[in-house]
Amino acid sequence: MPQMAPLWWEILFIVFVMLFIMINIFIYFSPNNSLKKINKKSELFKELTWKW
Repeated sequence: MPQMAPLWWEILFIVFVMLFIMINIFIYFSPNNSLKKINKKSELFKELTWKW
């Protein structure tokens, strides 16, 4: 019979993964999201024409 991890380890791992996913969802949909600011900045950089 193969060795198995204790049940509480599996439950702890599942809870950690669920919290990680939920926190990332909340960060993505937050109104003061820095990802949207970064996207706007990258669009500004694309509009610039560099003359060397």
